Amino acid sequence: MTPASLFDLFAPRRLARAAAAFAMGFTVSQSQFEALGSGLADIRARGVLVCGVDTGLPGFAQQDADGRWQGFEIDLCHAYAAAFLGDSERVRFVPLTSAERLTALADGRVDILLRSTSWTFTRAAQMPVTFAGTYYYDGQGFLAPADLGVASARELDGARICVQASTTSLLNLNDFAGSFALTLTPVLAETPREAREAFEAGRCDVITADVSALAGLRLSLPEPDAHVILPDIISKEPLGPVVAARDPRFAEAARWVLHALITAEEYGVTAANAAGLRDTARSPVVRRLLGTEGAMGEGLGLEADFALNAISARGHYGELFARHLGAQSPLRLERGLNAQWSEGGLLYAPPFR
Repeated sequence: MTPASLFDLFAPRRLARAAAAFAMGFTVSQSQFEALGSGLADIRARGVLVCGVDTGLPGFAQQDADGRWQGFEIDLCHAYAAAFLGDSERVRFVPLTSAERLTALADGRVDILLRSTSWTFTRAAQMPVTFAGTYYYDGQGFLAPADLGVASARELDGARICVQASTTSLLNLNDFAGSFALTLTPVLAETPREAREAFEAGRCDVITADVSALAGLRLSLPEPDAHVILPDIISKEPLGPVVAARDPRFAEAARWVLHALITAEEYGVTAANAAGLRDTARSPVVRRLLGTEGAMGEGLGLEADFALNAISARGHYGELFARHLGAQSPLRLERGLNAQWSEGGLLYAPPFR
């Protein structure tokens, strides 16, 4: 088939996507029109952003008693919907197990994966997915009953360890056991809930997962104070948004929405003041961030105010962290590595320039 015939084949689809975008009230520039061949066009035509999330992880993604989703990753999904569609409520959450999450993304069942997924070499090199940054720097640890009497995971020789299957946690556990010549017996679970239930039932001695997940799990136990998170951190777990590799421009759009939330915290742009700062800010960075100067998002198929919409939806990165994970939340996690680069952490967004 010649290039001309290929164009003829796909031109109607492009025009249909453009018409759908116009019908929903989007103004489409030339650069944005070109981007309509991307996943962003599919999302706009559908009118809903579909986010793959955890089946239930305190602080990150879980349903309340009324079935409403809440958590850090849930708020991220709302921010993405605001950036892509101009409306933070145009979202649909699809709960996914660890085993099915990447397949669901590759198959197109979800648009973006916001589900405590670690960025690893194997996933980046061998799977049809793209990691669009890091929104939480985590590490794997161990939760043990206090009366087990161990001060370190290196004292767990012979122990049964509850761990989720199809995760880096299982691989890290095997590496840890091999490094210190420990005999550890994995007790596999498909979901965090199954792992917790096995732990509570005594089918394992200790449970291992990312430390952030263990903090939430500990709170859900009948006697939280009777359990301790051991000091050992046995891995690096950079958790980030994941999109299908077939669409590099959409991956960049997802990356820069996250950068916008991080930059907003650095420059003091909050959910409450973002709209006002768009017209009053003197900082050139803030003016570019909020779309006052230059239509920086157009190259990625985004509106000039994409960052303003994302920040206004649920707040900047720090607001999301404080609400769901921070010292005043039930999880009471320190910012640690997730603090801004200027405060000793690893959060660092490239310049909005």
